[in-house]
Amino acid sequence: MSPPILMLLMCIWGVKIMLDLQDITLHYGHSQILHGISMQAEVGEITCVMGCNGVGKTSLMKAITGTHQRSGGTMMLDGETLGAMSAYALAQKGIAYVPQGRDIFPLLTVRENLETGFACLPKSQHVIPDHIFELFPVLRKMIDRRGGDLSGGQQQQLAIARALITRPKLLVLDEPTEGIQPNIIQQIGEVIQLLRTQGEMAIVLVEQYFDFAYALGDRFVVLRRGEVVMSGDKETVRRDELLEGVAV
Repeated sequence: MSPPILMLLMCIWGVKIMLDLQDITLHYGHSQILHGISMQAEVGEITCVMGCNGVGKTSLMKAITGTHQRSGGTMMLDGETLGAMSAYALAQKGIAYVPQGRDIFPLLTVRENLETGFACLPKSQHVIPDHIFELFPVLRKMIDRRGGDLSGGQQQQLAIARALITRPKLLVLDEPTEGIQPNIIQQIGEVIQLLRTQGEMAIVLVEQYFDFAYALGDRFVVLRRGEVVMSGDKETVRRDELLEGVAV
């Protein structure tokens, strides 16, 4: 079934696919990293991409967000087929990326870090919405502190908040719990759950912390050596099967 027909049927059934990947491949030089990845992410759902280190999860996120150009395959966002585009152009289309390691600007203040999200928005939207501080109250308290002075957990909250400034249709989170203290992990999980229930975006989550991912996920995609070896929603993929697939 072709992607446009599938999108039409899903709309009829009341499901909106925000991201649709078909046969995505990616190379680094002469090495092929991704081998025909196909997956979808729906609005109001969290799609978890899982697998051991080195299986291609981050490479897939880079292909989705334009930080590394895919070698082949088709990518659709909100029903529009997207060719090779820069990360900036994809951000303008509505893809927000929180990379592994956060990549905040340590010498800029919290306010200035948030304002970097304005780059892909029209000038009329160059304002930090109040709901950002409702989601992450600590950022209001530290608005004039430099990003480098924040703890790891606070920097992760800042990175997610900066992504939300761009008003994304698709939010891509790569290892948001990495190196974060447990109480902040809980807070980040609650924010992700809230964003899902608002039903305004699709969320793709890469996560090594199995219990965190399983608790949040609606749909799961397991990678091994750059290929999809398991996929399905929580009703069709048993927890023990998923755990075994991730652990191999």
